[in-house]
Amino acid sequence: MRKPVFILVVLCLATFLVNAQEKSNVKFGKIEPKDFDIQSALIDSSTNAIVIADIGSTYFEGNTKGWFSLVFKRIKRIKILNEKGFEAANISIDLYSSGTDAEKLDDIKAYTYNLENGQIITSKLESKNIFEEKHLKTTIRKKFTFPSIKAGSIIEFSYTLRSDFLFNLQPWAFQGEYPCLWSEYETNIPDFFGYVFLSQGYQQFHIRQTNDRNDNFTIRQMSGATMSSSEPIRISSITHDTRLVMKDVPALKEEPFTTTVSNHIAKIEYQLSQFRFPNQPIQEFMGDWKKVGDALAKRENFGLAINANNGFLDDEITLITKGAKTKEEKCIKIYEFVRDNFTCTRFSGMYLEDKSLKEIFKKRSGTTAEINLLLVAMLKHASIEANPVFLSLRNRGVVHSIYPLLDRFNYVIALAQFDSSNVLLDASRKMLGYGKLDPSCNNGTAWVIDNKNPFSINISSDVMIDSRNTFVLFSNEENGKYEGTVKSTFGYYESYGYRDKLTDTKPESHQKILARDLGTDWEVSNFSIDSLQLKEYPISVKYDLTHNLSEDIIYLNPMFGEEIKKNPFVAAERNYPIEMPYRQNEIFVLDMEIPKGYAVEEIPKSVRHMLNADEAMFEYICVKSAQRVQLRCRIVFNKANFPKEDYASLREFYSFIIKKQGEQIVLKKSN
Repeated sequence: MRKPVFILVVLCLATFLVNAQEKSNVKFGKIEPKDFDIQSALIDSSTNAIVIADIGSTYFEGNTKGWFSLVFKRIKRIKILNEKGFEAANISIDLYSSGTDAEKLDDIKAYTYNLENGQIITSKLESKNIFEEKHLKTTIRKKFTFPSIKAGSIIEFSYTLRSDFLFNLQPWAFQGEYPCLWSEYETNIPDFFGYVFLSQGYQQFHIRQTNDRNDNFTIRQMSGATMSSSEPIRISSITHDTRLVMKDVPALKEEPFTTTVSNHIAKIEYQLSQFRFPNQPIQEFMGDWKKVGDALAKRENFGLAINANNGFLDDEITLITKGAKTKEEKCIKIYEFVRDNFTCTRFSGMYLEDKSLKEIFKKRSGTTAEINLLLVAMLKHASIEANPVFLSLRNRGVVHSIYPLLDRFNYVIALAQFDSSNVLLDASRKMLGYGKLDPSCNNGTAWVIDNKNPFSINISSDVMIDSRNTFVLFSNEENGKYEGTVKSTFGYYESYGYRDKLTDTKPESHQKILARDLGTDWEVSNFSIDSLQLKEYPISVKYDLTHNLSEDIIYLNPMFGEEIKKNPFVAAERNYPIEMPYRQNEIFVLDMEIPKGYAVEEIPKSVRHMLNADEAMFEYICVKSAQRVQLRCRIVFNKANFPKEDYASLREFYSFIIKKQGEQIVLKKSN
């Protein structure tokens, strides 16, 4: 798969200069009637709003704490095209907080402009309508909604964000849910601070300009009961200015077979890597996974907890593992105990939160991180080599394969290691079997957190495969009815999904849905599900079909409801890759006795259709003899990830399958 390439560049490197003098014509607070008339090829029938300009900048300034602060400024102007675009008027701004310190938001200004009878009517956001909430443990969220919104409104806002957290240099997304005519971001970074930036996406920069200049900073230290200021310290540095502009950026909307669009939007992020002050040794911040492992091993809510004696587990482990003869048998018993007896309160997190492992064990509940860290501790207590594994779920986004950027991870599972195998375990999801993961975990690089020898593993959808086998047998019965039996055996992932669905619905409901899809000519009976509670095994669904044949001509779809009914690729084009959760191998086999009193007038023609030579195959073989019609239909995907260039071919591939699977056998009464 051609993934969005992360480009790592130290900011002092030179880049090329294109149209460096070109500027946006948007000036905050200055708007004319002609500005409401926006003509752009980016606007089509699905466009609900368009970003006219989004302009941001970050610079450093000396503060009164004897150090530096980041200052981020932003101006954004949007036109609302219709009522579906009202969502663009809901603004959220996240501020990082740690302990009593937090980023500060200043100078929020927001206006709505409406053009009425040739006059611009301005509505101002009142400060009392700006709300604050604690979003996460380290995040304060400011929220507001623009007043007087209607179709055709132009909205704009500006603010300044001040931060003493130098590691939190603001990222910038050039692309998003709405098309953008002009997106610009400028950074001014003193040479004291080394940042690495990660750039991704498929859009080209319209302007990419860098410049070095001499700069001066004034730093003060406030101290004493009267908060008097010390003498200012003035220091000089080379400052690296970078200006990045993208123009006429199309919207990027989420489509089927997408991990998350955040993997593919054009954006840039920054990671603090070094302090570089004159006459001082360079201070490194990014480190490596070995240093991360050492640091995590010393955290009370992580390494210290799982590596502690945990004596409260002594009797419990003895009881749970009773009868187990090998380490892996012990592992299976411990895993099943945790999976079946603990309730997950949130499927995310990487550390223990407010509870100890003993409390989690007693309460039988916790987050994914808490449950799986308890699992690791229990395995270690049973003398099984085990470690936590950090990963990012598919809807969170991909992680960098080398750099330990921990804020990109959001999930923890366990790894149990034996002499001949390694087993990945997630005990937070009750429907998972031993050694199985939810498809949302199939997201590439994950890291095993071992302070002695951390290492990466690849949990890729391209190495995961799911199968489905369906067999249909029809025959003439002595009672004059035409009866058949359908049996489908799902692959592991589909079985897992089916079990999950049945936590909310009864099997009888699935029978009703099946009968509805087949139509009134068919009677569905004896519906059963096999191996529903055996979570390591595939599910089989079995049912009988009966048809009272009476019409002179019968049109019969030989797929009996198992055909693909809708193309997952609806859009005419796609600007980012196709990411399926796993590879597929589906086989459908029909063996039907020709109904008494009927002759086969017509059957579908056999065909084999390939995608990119051998990356996917659709096979449809239909033959008839004097007494029977037989069909073998197979769909095989030999890979799960496809580059955007393959989108049109994939769309056509599915269209071909749908058309072919929709063809019918024609039966006509014999004379």
